[in-house]
Amino acid sequence: MQINKIGVVGAGTMGNGIAHVCALSGFDVVLIDIRQEILDRATEKMKKNMGRQVKKEKISQADMDAALKRITNATALEALKDADLVVEAVVEDLKTKKEIFQKLDAICKKDCILSSNTSSISIGDIAQATKRPEKVMGMHFMNPVPMMVLVELVKGKSTSEETINAAREIAEKLGKTPVLVNDSPGFVANRILMPMINEAVWCLNEGVAKAEDVDAVMKLGMNHPMGPLALADLIGLDVCKSILDVMYEGFSDKKYAPCPLLSKKVEEGNLGRKTGKGFYEYGK
Repeated sequence: MQINKIGVVGAGTMGNGIAHVCALSGFDVVLIDIRQEILDRATEKMKKNMGRQVKKEKISQADMDAALKRITNATALEALKDADLVVEAVVEDLKTKKEIFQKLDAICKKDCILSSNTSSISIGDIAQATKRPEKVMGMHFMNPVPMMVLVELVKGKSTSEETINAAREIAEKLGKTPVLVNDSPGFVANRILMPMINEAVWCLNEGVAKAEDVDAVMKLGMNHPMGPLALADLIGLDVCKSILDVMYEGFSDKKYAPCPLLSKKVEEGNLGRKTGKGFYEYGK
């Protein structure tokens, strides 16, 4: 399959990161969101992040300028009618994703691959909203996308080998390392990561240690680059809770139930770095 144009639905942290790496890798990119101001913020974020790469001599100024010219913005999904691959990167909610995939199925050409950046939701459930389940799969990028090399390629029950092979080739062209996993709640990355984060929250909740000490143990003792509580703040506590909820529901196993302290912080709106406060406080 020849893939030249990539659509990205959702211009938040993950979406603008995916658009960033796709454009730098030579693909034409159409970035979609519901409001122009969100797209404008995403564009500024990409300029800032690419500018850092230029300063570090990872890319040239010419590379940056060419990449930014390859990106177009739109507020309507109809702009993806000639896309060869679409990566959905919206809120982690099955109903929302199914609504988007149903619309994409009607808009996009028949051979277009429809993928989701979901970190935990069933690809099979998402594919049910389309008439092309063989062309629906997961492409789970890691945050921050420009820096992290892993992409989980999630094979749904109906996903064809041709679709997986095309996505693998694209991931490699993006400079990523694709790893194939089967459709299961949380896949591999979050099935392992989120219980660790949740257990760190339990340690804090039970007064076993302060947040910075819980993180210090994992950084110094396990050689993790970032402690689990600081990582949760980076990911977003609402996202962490959502993933745990999906796994708890999917496996019916209480070991995946979010710690009450995590739920409390989400209810209070203290979601981590994006709100300025989570397990730590951050300057604006």
